[in-house]
Amino acid sequence: MKRLLMPLGLALALCAPLPATAQTAPPSTASPDPAATLARQYTLSNGMTLIVRPDRRAPTAVHMLWVRVGSMDEVDGTSGVAHALEHMMFKGSALLKPGEFSQRVSALGGQLNAFTSRDNTAYHEQVPADRLEEVMRLGADRFATNRWSDDEFAREMSVIKEERRQRTEESPRARMYEAFNAMVWQASPYRRPIIGWMSDLDAMTPQDARDFHRRWYVPANAAVVITGDVDVQRVREWAERYYGRIPAAAVPERKPRTEPPQQGPRRLEYRGVTEQPLVTLAWHAPRYSGRDDEASRDALALAVLSGLLDGYPGARLDRALVQGEGNAGKRVADSASAGYGLIGRGPQVFTLSAVPARGVTPEMAAAALKLEVERIAREGVSEAELQRVKTQWTASEVYKLDSIMGQAQELGTYWVNGLPVDAGERLIAQLRAVTAEQVRAVAGRYFIERTLNTGVLLPEARNGEGAR
Repeated sequence: MKRLLMPLGLALALCAPLPATAQTAPPSTASPDPAATLARQYTLSNGMTLIVRPDRRAPTAVHMLWVRVGSMDEVDGTSGVAHALEHMMFKGSALLKPGEFSQRVSALGGQLNAFTSRDNTAYHEQVPADRLEEVMRLGADRFATNRWSDDEFAREMSVIKEERRQRTEESPRARMYEAFNAMVWQASPYRRPIIGWMSDLDAMTPQDARDFHRRWYVPANAAVVITGDVDVQRVREWAERYYGRIPAAAVPERKPRTEPPQQGPRRLEYRGVTEQPLVTLAWHAPRYSGRDDEASRDALALAVLSGLLDGYPGARLDRALVQGEGNAGKRVADSASAGYGLIGRGPQVFTLSAVPARGVTPEMAAAALKLEVERIAREGVSEAELQRVKTQWTASEVYKLDSIMGQAQELGTYWVNGLPVDAGERLIAQLRAVTAEQVRAVAGRYFIERTLNTGVLLPEARNGEGAR
């Protein structure tokens, strides 16, 4: 869930009342010492992780709470409970009434938001640096003593179900992708939608959410990430004072749910009221783990391949399918894209998608998508093209660090996936080492018919008229 427009999610019941103000050191005007801006990771006395990265360019700070729990940790029958709990974390605690957390952060001059993914749930606030301690106190309370009434839960579930109706039920593309995702994954929990199946939302109880909170919201399964104009030692003291006092608890055992190898192509045809068809192709692919092994090396090469196909304006898919270059100017698609996850707690897929141009069938568009990968597998790529993609990715990695929110999100993502705080620098270095031959090799090895998943959205008249 995104709570936009709120000026950017924790305080123990045993803590003293919130002070009116809290003081920190004024922002430094001197050139920063590079060593003083490095991210540092600590473990609090109860097992919770603390990550701090100073950035003194402006008197503001970001506070993020990351919990290593998402939709992949749910079980059948309670899909959507991780997202539902994210909503309920704004509905009260030992110190605060429903909605008061957001009101307090806004009163501090801050902004807040939250989101749930397959792999994690995260809560974030950006506030003036001299109000950081208050937000940490609030955050610790919410994490440890989240509480709300059954009536509050019922009201919020109505909001969530309407969110699902608007984002999924009313969108043929969203419904197709949801069904396609459930086909691609057989055993992996990634097969369930993050927002949950509507029948599970209808059946969800307040106790389902409370049990999920009790089970997964424990210190050893969470990290507090702080970036901005902060003093590291002072942040450590505050973290121990507020978060460190939360009782330690064991993280539940996670049973492996390994996706079995795909032994043949799969195809889904989904019919909906839409103006244009859509075709999506997906192949299972390795994820980047940070280890120096074949899977991670292939993952990096696949990331470069994705960039070659769709990493910048005028990349291969755009030139060949949308502009019709090399095809006598004949356009195959109104749009075409490539995507690859690279990092995640679970397995990943590489996807190719296209919206066929008028007069072009989904089969023709799918063939054109596959042809571009086959061309790379057969002919390879030029060094200039390879360097362009590397430069694009390196620049994007550097530019996003201009934002202290971007820094916090990156550090939290690395922690969720078991990567070190300097994973960004390592990734860039490893990306630069990817060779044209590695890209050609993965293009020929992973994109085979045996492991292909095809999803097609076909236009249908309203009320099923004209459907076949």
